[in-house]
Amino acid sequence: MDTLSSLSNALGMLLITCLMVETFMVASAGNFNKDVDITWGDSRGKILNNGQLLTLFLDKASGSGFKSRNEYLYGKFDMQLKLVPGNSAGTLKSQGSSWDEIDFEFLGNLSGDPYVVHTNVYTKGKGGREQQFYLWFDPTADFHTYSILWNPGHVIFYVDGRPIREFKNLESVGIPYPKNQPMRMYCSLWNADDWATRGGLVKTDWSQAPFTASFRNFTANACVLFNGVSSCSSNASSNNAWFSQELDSSSQKVLKWVQKNYMVYNYCKDAKRFPEGLPVECTVRNRKQIKI
Repeated sequence: MDTLSSLSNALGMLLITCLMVETFMVASAGNFNKDVDITWGDSRGKILNNGQLLTLFLDKASGSGFKSRNEYLYGKFDMQLKLVPGNSAGTLKSQGSSWDEIDFEFLGNLSGDPYVVHTNVYTKGKGGREQQFYLWFDPTADFHTYSILWNPGHVIFYVDGRPIREFKNLESVGIPYPKNQPMRMYCSLWNADDWATRGGLVKTDWSQAPFTASFRNFTANACVLFNGVSSCSSNASSNNAWFSQELDSSSQKVLKWVQKNYMVYNYCKDAKRFPEGLPVECTVRNRKQIKI
């Protein structure tokens, strides 16, 4: 599929966006009571099982959401999610200034249609770098792990440990990279049937409500900002493998396999969208990136 419009015409949309938005070397091993705050939705967001499980609900009146308490500047972030089953067309779930933002989203679904993973990277307020993928499993049947690696050289998206996308630091050719602004993770579940499904043609089937998405095992091996000061030391790279991690040859093969078999949209191949030429990073992506 070559365009975003053709993809959205094919699918209803549940969008799970893992947003890392503007926000230590600290390893946080996941207790939602300590790690996040429910930010909206009244009682529709719930922390259960002594902080080990978080659920977001959407009904016709409202959705719900939460955010991380910490702000981060670089890290490796993992979250297990179980998506909304059945007909969830028109619902949107997001996780995640001259702002920076790293988006991990899930689009779907009309019953029988596959979920789509939607990724985007914003730098200095500019996005438009969408890449989208089908999943190779049913994300509503069980929990699966979705990860973001963000270090000075790369942003890498993973699903169950498999890399699906890499955004390199190419500041050497004038492409901004998210490196100066700390970010928080934001997650929300809300109704988007005014635009999300076939331009608003497919409406949410409220007879299927409430819609529920479940989260567990949030971990952050990351640099946390406390009062503007990073918890990372000057020798962060030597003490934490993720800080200088990149894809080795084996991981590059997995990345290419995923993109060959499951990618359904790539902005770098959408010539109709960019009649004056593809974005610079699309034409220099094989050039050597910044070394740490």
